[in-house]
Amino acid sequence: MVTYFVVQSFTRGNRGALLADIPVQATGADHALRLAERLASTKVGVVAFSRAGDLSTGEFEDATILFIGGDLPLDMQEVMAA
Repeated sequence: MVTYFVVQSFTRGNRGALLADIPVQATGADHALRLAERLASTKVGVVAFSRAGDLSTGEFEDATILFIGGDLPLDMQEVMAA
């Protein structure tokens, strides 16, 4: 089993929509938190999460949210609220 740690930031586009920046893979939970906290000061929104799974089968668990800051796209807010 492998665990990925990802930080996804968002920028507001010209028409006001939130646009996903290129996601960044972190080396661990602490690194993801530090990166997310740093990005939160310059980005409209940031979420850091981890996902664990089996590469050989492609089966992964639901994401575990490590950090949320600022505004996130509505569809992402709905998924996290479920």
